[in-house]
Amino acid sequence: MKIIRTLLFVFLALFVLPSAVSAGLWWLGDNPRSWGEADWSSARVLPEAGESRDAAVYVMSARTGGLKGAVSVHSWLVLKDEGADRYERWDVVGWGMPVRQNNWDPDGRWYSNQPQIVGEAHGELAADLIPRLRQAITDYRFSNRGDYRIFPGPNSNTFVATVLRDLPGFAVTLPAPAVGRDYPVDGELASLDRARGEFRASLFGYAGIVLGRASGLEINVLGLVAGINPFDLSVTIPAFGTYSLLNAANFA
Repeated sequence: MKIIRTLLFVFLALFVLPSAVSAGLWWLGDNPRSWGEADWSSARVLPEAGESRDAAVYVMSARTGGLKGAVSVHSWLVLKDEGADRYERWDVVGWGMPVRQNNWDPDGRWYSNQPQIVGEAHGELAADLIPRLRQAITDYRFSNRGDYRIFPGPNSNTFVATVLRDLPGFAVTLPAPAVGRDYPVDGELASLDRARGEFRASLFGYAGIVLGRASGLEINVLGLVAGINPFDLSVTIPAFGTYSLLNAANFA
């Protein structure tokens, strides 16, 4: 009985409390009340496509809409072929056909929320990644009407995470609030990703654990991720994300 009480306390302290704080802050914020009221315009965080002839790949994310924005982000992919004067954007959404191309500005706000660049590649690396990226998008198995599931997945974050895992040499990981990123698309409850040096175990996306050099130790409970990484002196707080002392030192 004592063990159960201890586990309950740990769960409340590590997962419920931060999520409740985030929800409270979100509720007090100035958020749009509906899809139609939201701002979807370009946030101008990407350079103009024609500024450089180099190929480019960007992984983007922004807080999603409604109260779920307190705990989760929406992720998407942006790419540009060498010499192209426009970007190409790929998302997955929960209505109609899930996989969408160029439905929004490449760096458009998502439900009025400012996007951020999670990872990027340029030049020869990007040119090498783009054909493989397009193939991974084509091969994404949950691309039919009705395949999308907001929780535990497959959702927009599942899509981006799955595509990224098919790109060895591009070690980008979605932020911890990307609920659905750890959904096991192949149905495997445990796997070892040798290219990324990560061990993953997942109970169908409802709970899981990740252990590796890039992620450290992460525990996922109902889409909320808590973790610690001694390699970059970072902690992951459910609903908020990952904070590194090394990054803080760089800004000091």
